[in-house]
Amino acid sequence: MDQLASIAIAGGLAWASGLRLYIALFFIGLVGHFHWFGWSLPSYLHVLAHPLVIGTSGILVLIETFADKIPGIDSIWDAIHTFIRIPAGALLAAGVIGTDDGAAWAIVAGLLGGTITAGTHFMKAGGRAAINTSPEPVSNWVASLTEEAAVVSGLWLAFTHPVIFIGLLLLFILFAIWLIPKLWRFIKFAIAKIAGLFSGATPRTSKL
Repeated sequence: MDQLASIAIAGGLAWASGLRLYIALFFIGLVGHFHWFGWSLPSYLHVLAHPLVIGTSGILVLIETFADKIPGIDSIWDAIHTFIRIPAGALLAAGVIGTDDGAAWAIVAGLLGGTITAGTHFMKAGGRAAINTSPEPVSNWVASLTEEAAVVSGLWLAFTHPVIFIGLLLLFILFAIWLIPKLWRFIKFAIAKIAGLFSGATPRTSKL
């Protein structure tokens, strides 16, 4: 596997982990087990192709699929997974790049991968918090299904068309840099509004 493909796959797994970690683990496990795309897992990731790991990640995919579509529960799920997705994304990226004689590159990949995962995770969590201000559940289902389709298609693209995926990933990173501060302001406003219900204060209007 050439360096460009490795970069695309490492970036793809880091990005996907921020949205749907367990789908990313399940997908890469199947790729390694069945040698899809003519790709063999690097030594650091061989364990992901073990049937027990594939089965466990598949069960977690099913659990997350339901949890992610319930308003309120999805935000709690995201909050808990702040401490799971980011280190997992970093480890996956490092595992793709890492070799016995390339520990420095593995560390670099882990740092960059963790940053990408964090950006994706916080954009997802902030977006869900904004969606949950609406009383109807349809938007949660639409967002969840869109994320699932994006993760599967994005990982497929990383394996089959790495140049295209890298280009799209760079555009996504720029979009995340622009959007995350706006989502953060909205979240602070929402928290202040909830606090105001108990204190009687009224927060000023927030604009995304």
